[in-house]
Amino acid sequence: MQTVETKSPQALKRVLVILISLLAVAVLSIAIFILVPGEKTMFAGKKPANIGIVSGKLAACPASPNCVSSFSQDAEHQIEPLAYTSSPTEAMAKLKGAIESSGKTKIITATDNYLYAEFTSALMGFVDDVEFLVDDGAKVIHVRSASRLGQSDLGVNRKRIETIRSQLNQQ
Repeated sequence: MQTVETKSPQALKRVLVILISLLAVAVLSIAIFILVPGEKTMFAGKKPANIGIVSGKLAACPASPNCVSSFSQDAEHQIEPLAYTSSPTEAMAKLKGAIESSGKTKIITATDNYLYAEFTSALMGFVDDVEFLVDDGAKVIHVRSASRLGQSDLGVNRKRIETIRSQLNQQ
């Protein structure tokens, strides 16, 4: 009959120390990622080449459902532009304030009629590219919010624009 050998208390202690050390490294890595700003994960992706104004419009959304745009015609991607009643300058100032009050955002480009910002998710560091274009004749700010990576965004881009809309309507 075979006997089952049990591990010595010292061997179990060494395994436990190794496991606790690995857990500590993982927790420290996550804490550093959350507390230190900047693109430092594989989930940040690369800035798309189609950012900006082309022929008076923002780029079309890709076929994936992780984008919304006020220029889109299909229900999956379409979102209403942001309306304003003030001057375009005041509308852009309010928009900048709303964006800057959001966590983990970075305004990359801001002109009199165009704003481009990057929004980074808190946990995994996914980056979304968000653009705004003022149409003073229609008194609206057109929007485009798109995830750099993945297929679905679980409605994050649409919710972001609606949150900004709500903030602008409260001011």
